[in-house]
Amino acid sequence: MQIAPKTNAAVSTDVVIFTIRAGRLSVLLVRRQNAPYAGLWSLPGGLVGEGEALEDSALRILLEKTGVQGVYLEQLYTFGQPGRDPRGRVLTVAYYALVPYDRLHVRGGVERLDWFPEDELPPLAFDHRQIVGMARRRLSGKLHYSTIALQFMPEAFTLSELQGVYETLLGERLDKRNFRKRLQALDCLEDTGKRYNGGNHRPARLYRAKSPGEVRIIR
Repeated sequence: MQIAPKTNAAVSTDVVIFTIRAGRLSVLLVRRQNAPYAGLWSLPGGLVGEGEALEDSALRILLEKTGVQGVYLEQLYTFGQPGRDPRGRVLTVAYYALVPYDRLHVRGGVERLDWFPEDELPPLAFDHRQIVGMARRRLSGKLHYSTIALQFMPEAFTLSELQGVYETLLGERLDKRNFRKRLQALDCLEDTGKRYNGGNHRPARLYRAKSPGEVRIIR
């Protein structure tokens, strides 16, 4: 019987935090203060504590490094390519989080934080560009079979605002009539009874998600 080689691999979690700012999908990054890759940007991340569940680790790191909490969080993939961390063997379980920009209150601290458009990222430490790319593809794919886009919306929003989120994520314009027919079939929204008056146009109805914080899979 072949005996597996011993390993002293450490386990970490890294989180891709997505929001939509000024009509662009954006990612929250941390500028690293220490080696390796001091001065480069990276995803918020850190080692999993002894006896700590993976998701608990991701939520703790988000709170400690960014002040972000109460967001939609989903496990993405485990990255374990040898050499991905010059300090030694480290496996990272990556997550991605989605948050409406109006609910996001990032806390400043020792580490510098900043937002970058997903398609204009600076040089990233480790394999974090690969992680962001996979999270972006997962998000785009789930638009077609789930209600995940609602995680970007504020408490109340117009259908035009929701369509704008879909168009940002898909990178294409959508037919207004077909889009609203699809929403009606999903039965995921409810009318708040209020209207938004944004200028010269007729006031638009305001809607909210029927199940905020929940992503429903479309069969």
